[in-house]
Amino acid sequence: MASAVRGTGNPFGRGKGPLSRMLARRGHQQERLMPAQEPFMGVRTAQEIGERPSERFTNAEFGLLAHLYRGEIYRSKIWRQRLDTTTNWAVGTAGIGLAAAFGHHTSSPIILPLTAFLVFTFLIIEGRRFRYWEIWQRWVRILEKHLGTPSIGDETTLYHPGWRHHLAVEIQTPRFYLTLWEAIGNRLRRNYSFLFLILGTAWGAKLVLHPSVTFQRQEVVARAAAGPVSGPVVLGLVLSFYLLLFLLAFLTFLPEEPWHLPPEQEEESVSLPPEGLDLFR
Repeated sequence: MASAVRGTGNPFGRGKGPLSRMLARRGHQQERLMPAQEPFMGVRTAQEIGERPSERFTNAEFGLLAHLYRGEIYRSKIWRQRLDTTTNWAVGTAGIGLAAAFGHHTSSPIILPLTAFLVFTFLIIEGRRFRYWEIWQRWVRILEKHLGTPSIGDETTLYHPGWRHHLAVEIQTPRFYLTLWEAIGNRLRRNYSFLFLILGTAWGAKLVLHPSVTFQRQEVVARAAAGPVSGPVVLGLVLSFYLLLFLLAFLTFLPEEPWHLPPEQEEESVSLPPEGLDLFR
């Protein structure tokens, strides 16, 4: 998860709905119990705090949270299906490209690099959708981890006493937790790396096998030509493209980068201020 933007001020000033008011009220009640310099304490047990999260809500408020959880589960499911849709597009496109390239020995090998570029377009679309899915999924996990689990667990179950305040701010001002490049890198490592590997291997095999088998380096490079563009130029562009893909997957995966906080720090982050990026402004 991306680092939360630290700020001060009243994050509930714009809340109008009953859910925002209810969460805000509960959040501020909890905030008054905390030192001003430590708005979010560490994860603690219900026994240490003296009550379970569900005991802080009336039956009506708890029912409202149940409906919120159900709605966020459904929204997260819909966006998850949208992720699968773009993956299916990419797989289908890769299959068509492979069939067209190997359907006849005279087919141009440039079909496969062009297919890879088209698959990369689907990767960008899926990365954008993944950023939105991450928002709804995070809200679901906050409710599951800090309301659901402690409510059905015993007094030793860990949860965060400041989760209501944090969730209320996030609902009022939805924000991305990943950059676009982080999201693209995630989908590249999880799904699309296999497609690019298959297309790259198939392109190399096409250069060697068609129209006749050869292992002469100059002949293989010459076969990579596409119309007026010479083989060395096409080869350089394709290799550069794959190098950029590798760097994208690697650089967004480095653990020392402050893009994803560990769970303890993630829950202790100061609430986001109302100003800044609002997805629905």
